[in-house]
Amino acid sequence: MTAPASGTPAGEADRRFLSGRQLLLLALAAAVVTANAYYIHPIIALVAKDFGVSPSEIGLVPALNQIALAAGIFLLLPLGDRFSNRQLAIIFAAGQLAGLVVMAFATHFWVFVAGSTFLGFSTITPYLLPAYASKRVEPARLGAATATLTTGVIAGILVARVGAGWIGEHLGWRTVYYCAAGAMLIITLLLPRLMEGRDKSAAEAPPQNYFALVFSLVPVVRAHPEVLLSGTIQGLGFGIFLSVWLALGLHLTSPEMGYGADTVGYLAAISLLNLATTPRLGAWADRTGARRARFIISLVQFVAVGLLGLFGHNLWLLLVPLVLLNLVGPMIDITGRMTFLRQPAGVRTRLMTAYIVLMFIGGGMASWGATWVYEHGGWHGTAMLTLGLSAMLVILAFAGMRLDKHAAEA
Repeated sequence: MTAPASGTPAGEADRRFLSGRQLLLLALAAAVVTANAYYIHPIIALVAKDFGVSPSEIGLVPALNQIALAAGIFLLLPLGDRFSNRQLAIIFAAGQLAGLVVMAFATHFWVFVAGSTFLGFSTITPYLLPAYASKRVEPARLGAATATLTTGVIAGILVARVGAGWIGEHLGWRTVYYCAAGAMLIITLLLPRLMEGRDKSAAEAPPQNYFALVFSLVPVVRAHPEVLLSGTIQGLGFGIFLSVWLALGLHLTSPEMGYGADTVGYLAAISLLNLATTPRLGAWADRTGARRARFIISLVQFVAVGLLGLFGHNLWLLLVPLVLLNLVGPMIDITGRMTFLRQPAGVRTRLMTAYIVLMFIGGGMASWGATWVYEHGGWHGTAMLTLGLSAMLVILAFAGMRLDKHAAEA
């Protein structure tokens, strides 16, 4: 780490800042630890076929993974206020590694499900790394550092979905998890060398009671109820995303369509557009206002979801709704966060915890719902499910916009 510049405030005199190389390595770590939840998307049909399970049964894999992730965030993330981010990041990275190893070598379906569920429960490191980095960069570099880590997350999701499709199709789905476990082993060994422990001033602070930290969410959320609305909207948006891509993994590889898992992965590459469009759309949301922008985006999403049923049997026409969904999906999340990240700094982390928990609960429920509906209603059934979810999202986004307008007039 680089030494602090002269004139550093007294409370930060002994702090060392991250170098550019260390920040890039943290972004690489963020990519690897985030990617683990997304390998299943393009290879879901291959895994189901190998274990001889139905679409609704294989849907339990991503569903329980996401719900366990929500539980892990709620129960484990508050430990960040009692223990160092470094210590927790290493422990949870090792937990992810254990889950991946179980998945890679599982010979029974329910062992695979258990490994995936434990993997989800252990996926806390992606939420610790930004907090760690924010304390170890100069204030003038905070925006750039955050953007670097976010780029790592996006790259991890992209590589996971595209790479898993190709590897699964040509080398088998287990090879995907062999590679994932190898990458996690490297990251787990790298983190102790890359991250420092808690600052001296923080280490000397009296530890807070764990249960008090967890249950302090209740009064904070009660005082800021809009986070429940934004979290529910994001849960619906994330559920639509997972429903579409899990169903695509089953639909495109079905006898009716006849494509391989690699094709599903190639389609995921359209998320590269987000790297160029999301910053511009974020600036537009700043000018338009978070709630009004979210409502407009929800209408675009509703139109895109409506096209899924019409274009679902032509790969090239499917690109139209998929591109639209990839453009607006991240903006549902960004505008949702904008509605509460201007609250006092002392409550933002807990508001974000409530928001993320609702997001993953919605994603978990939709993951199983989409695969169950696909088993019984095919692609058109999934299209109708996502259209219903999108309609609910539009209604809630409109309600949020109206409530904001009434509050402004009061």
